[in-house]
Amino acid sequence: MTTVGLLYPGHAAEDDFPRIEILLDTDIRLPLFSTDPGEDAYRPDALRERGAAGRIAEGVEELRLAGAEALVWASTGGSFGLGWEGAHEQAAALARTAGLPASSTSVGFVHAVRELGARRVAVAAPYPEDVTGLFAQFLASAGVEVVAAASGGAASSAEAGSWEPERVKRLVLEADDPDAEVVLIPDTSLHTAAYVPELEEALGKPVLTACQVTVWEGLRLADRRMWAPRLGTLFATREPVRGSQEPKGIEVRE
Repeated sequence: MTTVGLLYPGHAAEDDFPRIEILLDTDIRLPLFSTDPGEDAYRPDALRERGAAGRIAEGVEELRLAGAEALVWASTGGSFGLGWEGAHEQAAALARTAGLPASSTSVGFVHAVRELGARRVAVAAPYPEDVTGLFAQFLASAGVEVVAAASGGAASSAEAGSWEPERVKRLVLEADDPDAEVVLIPDTSLHTAAYVPELEEALGKPVLTACQVTVWEGLRLADRRMWAPRLGTLFATREPVRGSQEPKGIEVRE
């Protein structure tokens, strides 16, 4: 059995993770602790506060007792809002607190893009434009080029969590660009686990969603590879692209 502990801010789309457990259909377990998100607002200051060390550390002991072998801070904005260096410092602090390998959804997106051997992406985000721009800057700091982006204008996680699949699909189609090798949907507040292959079929290219990437990143840290095409191309790649493998361990900096 492999157990990946998830620290998730508040309540929005956390039910995607039990769904992913079912789709993996194996001995992987994803215990989740809901942290206090603070003010639920898609603003840079609120996102930075959401990712404060004290808030994230709140659930560490519970997840350790649940047998977690690795931890992932399952928030995109709560990590990219700190910038590239800040997100790595956040993950390293979490790892030291837990005594376990740790990462975040935002850092996981970069690793997942590299896993697929891509460099140019499109971003379909429910955020306001300024917050989407922060994610694009985060990716650029990692050498990932954002060639197109679409912002849904949601004001909060609660609002994004209420979106129906058709609204997400419209945003993804709006964001796509012929030059993009992959399309990224960077918000763990969106329900997406049930239809990643459908999105990929519509676009003719890989799609990376926040909840999917969160689980993949945790399994990467636990050194567990999974073949589960019902979760999209990221889980249908049997071997990593040459040179794409990332370091593992307590210190998650690259």
